[in-house]
Amino acid sequence: MSNVYLHPLPIRIWHWLNAFIIFVLILTGLQLRVPSIQIISNYRAVVLIHKYFGYAMCLSFLFWLIYYLVTGGIKKHYIIRIRDIKAMPNQIIYYSFNIFKGRKNPFDPSPDNKFNPLQKLAYSSVMFIFTPIIAFTGVMFSDILMFFSWIEAIGGIRVLDAIHVAAAYIFVFYLLVHLYMATLGKRFYTHIKAMITGYEQ
Repeated sequence: MSNVYLHPLPIRIWHWLNAFIIFVLILTGLQLRVPSIQIISNYRAVVLIHKYFGYAMCLSFLFWLIYYLVTGGIKKHYIIRIRDIKAMPNQIIYYSFNIFKGRKNPFDPSPDNKFNPLQKLAYSSVMFIFTPIIAFTGVMFSDILMFFSWIEAIGGIRVLDAIHVAAAYIFVFYLLVHLYMATLGKRFYTHIKAMITGYEQ
């Protein structure tokens, strides 16, 4: 079994910083949604932390997007091709049954194609659909008066809130699945270690 260098240093640093940002946003967002949950006693501090970490998420997303556009990583790793669609049934069977029987993953990652078809589908959905939605709606929430006309155009504050919260729930669900999938390497820490060293088995 050989090691393949899949995760460049800038992406590894981005990954862990972004994970921390999302973790803080989930905790503060939970308290804003359910004020009876007292993670931080000062409610105004929670609002400000959520607001500025939301800005940090926007900057994080812009870094990721620019990096992958410059390096050509979007075309290599995120575009779903016909071969990916054809390979999806085998990947679903592997994750649903064969992984528990100790069988080999049908996908072999490489520096030019590091995500299997289901990973491409999940990561592309998160990075190209749900991250822009949650960032855009969050920015509008950060200054309701400034973006009042935009908020009215999409149906008002209740619609904006519903979109933002729905995207947040999807993020939480994705995070739970992502954490579970991260434990499915040869050892439970194999994939986590790869995001530290850059090398995947």
